[in-house]
Amino acid sequence: MKPNSPFQLESEPTSSRGRHPARRRFSAGATDLARSAPVLAISILILTSLALTQDVPMFRWENFTTANGLPDNHVYTVLVDGNRIWTGTDNGLGLYENGTWKVFRPDPAAKEQSLAHQAVLSLALDKRTGDVWAGTMGGLSRISAGRIDTYTQLNSGLSNDIVYGVGVQGGYVWTATAAGASRLNTRTGQWSLFNSRNTPMYEIWAYAVSPAEDKVYYAVWGGGVLEYDQQTERWKDYNDPDGETEMVVMKDQGLIHEITTSVSYVDKILWVATYFGASRYDGRYWHNFLTKDSGLPSNFLSQIKAVDANRAWFSTDKGLAYYDGTNWAVYRPGLDTHKPEMLIRDANGVVKNISVQTAPSHNYILGVDFQGDDIWVATAHGLSHGIRQKDRMSAAKK
Repeated sequence: MKPNSPFQLESEPTSSRGRHPARRRFSAGATDLARSAPVLAISILILTSLALTQDVPMFRWENFTTANGLPDNHVYTVLVDGNRIWTGTDNGLGLYENGTWKVFRPDPAAKEQSLAHQAVLSLALDKRTGDVWAGTMGGLSRISAGRIDTYTQLNSGLSNDIVYGVGVQGGYVWTATAAGASRLNTRTGQWSLFNSRNTPMYEIWAYAVSPAEDKVYYAVWGGGVLEYDQQTERWKDYNDPDGETEMVVMKDQGLIHEITTSVSYVDKILWVATYFGASRYDGRYWHNFLTKDSGLPSNFLSQIKAVDANRAWFSTDKGLAYYDGTNWAVYRPGLDTHKPEMLIRDANGVVKNISVQTAPSHNYILGVDFQGDDIWVATAHGLSHGIRQKDRMSAAKK
């Protein structure tokens, strides 16, 4: 549907017979104005569209597949480590540095000194030491200065060998596993286990973790969100208040759904991704997002990653979405045409299609990470690098 014109003009008759000269001059001016109205309307719409694009980032996308070095086209996760890009795939851990790829896979001859499993589900960086932690389908691995140490249920206190999420908080490494949560004290080597026995976790399928200085949040698949307070060392849970597993009944009364897939805690704001929409919680009020009343391209989310209290990125099965607190943007290959597509939705719900030449390699987005103004995107078929276009107005005209 085309937007209504901002001009609603009634033109004067072209004939000026029987009228005062001054009236004739006014009529002629009104006629000229009426004739120019469509041009003005189009100009206003173009300027409005361009101004809107300045509020959301635009990218030139570069895509990586196995054809140019990626270990596998199914990419679960991506981690930015300065100029190094780590990516967890279905067949190994990839490191992209100085234009080349290095691949890490399990070594049967040195199981505890190699990658735990070829399927790498999650990654985290210890900024203090530079160590990279990799959660896999067969344990947790630490890559440190070229050395790999692997932790499993057999040689450590890891809750389960399927590690869906990992996060670093000071001297602690938190993991989300198929059998609850676990925490490693890297100073002492001591493990702590958290499950239904010592937390409100009535489901133990922990899917993601987001640690910060004051809180640690877990997405528990089928069990909502779990919060750990660092100061009091107490746990608290957040669940869907309507208890309906098939639909959303109460919009902003609490967590939108209990099947949670990702959490992101930034600037004391909690963002939550689920299979039925997304939620934002400021400690007092919940605000939920659905496709029917937001710019989300799909309610099925794999990851959510916040920039700050107002801005966040949403990884869905129908494209990558960005929210700046007011406007939405979606980046993807067109669902029908498969051609590069960028959609922008403003606060009034008006959607514009911005002409672009490139897009992420696939619609199914599993995760993102930031490299300055750039963004790296893990998809179901390749890894994508979004290079931020500084001259947004020029980019919008292309």
